[in-house]
Amino acid sequence: MDVEIIEEDENPMLHRTDVRFQLTHEEATPSRLSVRDSLAATMNKDADEVVVHELDTKYGMRKTIGYAKVYDSAEDAMDVEQEHMLDGRCGYTEFE
Repeated sequence: MDVEIIEEDENPMLHRTDVRFQLTHEEATPSRLSVRDSLAATMNKDADEVVVHELDTKYGMRKTIGYAKVYDSAEDAMDVEQEHMLDGRCGYTEFE
């Protein structure tokens, strides 16, 4: 999966950067967890500092446009974000 940063907006009041990005992927739309990990690696951040809010893939396309918040620290993310967003799965549970 390739990640391209489209736009970055600093938000110093909340200790974060709002990021719009484009993913190019081979298969179906990737999971939020894998997007979070790839975006964190691209931006040299820890995965717990990145919260993916939006993923939009047009039917049949292998490109996804997304929106994420990249915090200065994991503590900053915990102060602002809801718990289910920090989980990375947005409230969905994984079945064993």
